[in-house]
Amino acid sequence: MNSRREYRSNRAALFDGIEEGGIRASTYSSHEIDEHENDRAIEGLQDRVNILKRLTGDIHEEVDSHNRMLDRMGNDMDASRGILSGTVDRFKMVFEKKSSRRMATIVASFVAVFLLIYYLTK
Repeated sequence: MNSRREYRSNRAALFDGIEEGGIRASTYSSHEIDEHENDRAIEGLQDRVNILKRLTGDIHEEVDSHNRMLDRMGNDMDASRGILSGTVDRFKMVFEKKSSRRMATIVASFVAVFLLIYYLTK
């Protein structure tokens, strides 16, 4: 018996809102109900479209900033390539002369010894 009372009270609580504040079929025609559902669906779609529009705007701004950063990086790489080619040309000139070649080997050996000592003490 107790389970039947609980069932009835649960059912009454479940369908209570329909009788009081829910849709009453007698006051609205099916056409008006369809229009209300369509209006709610349109509002939901408008919200989604606005969210997607903001998201695509954010993506566009992010892509633009990355393009600017890549352009700056490319310009910096071109400048460093120019500096490096100038340095290589100077090294070629140094190794062409015999006295300069001897000086370059001495400098290279000092650098190698310095790096060896640095790594051993580290």
